[in-house]
Amino acid sequence: MIVEYIRYGLAEGRGDAFEEAYGQAAVSLDGSPHCLGYELSRCVEEPTTYILRIEWDSADGHLQGFRRSPEFRTFFAAIRPFVEDIAEMRHYTVTAVTSRIAPA
Repeated sequence: MIVEYIRYGLAEGRGDAFEEAYGQAAVSLDGSPHCLGYELSRCVEEPTTYILRIEWDSADGHLQGFRRSPEFRTFFAAIRPFVEDIAEMRHYTVTAVTSRIAPA
């Protein structure tokens, strides 16, 4: 598994449209066998900054499988207006230092 992090810096007033676009794009992520999970987070201190975290089965699954699939075309169409707002996009491997606390 790899984790992709995408950091967005939006102009003021674009947050609602951005979240709506990712709500639509999520359908494509859900339809991909390579996507294991995702979350979109908004910065508390800088509300125009967002982080998208996507878990992929592998780098090849993301870059070769998803990006060459019909799901990607639908995904990209939804988020296209925000591509210029990407400040950083990277892939990471998870280390052994981790914890998941179940909600009460």
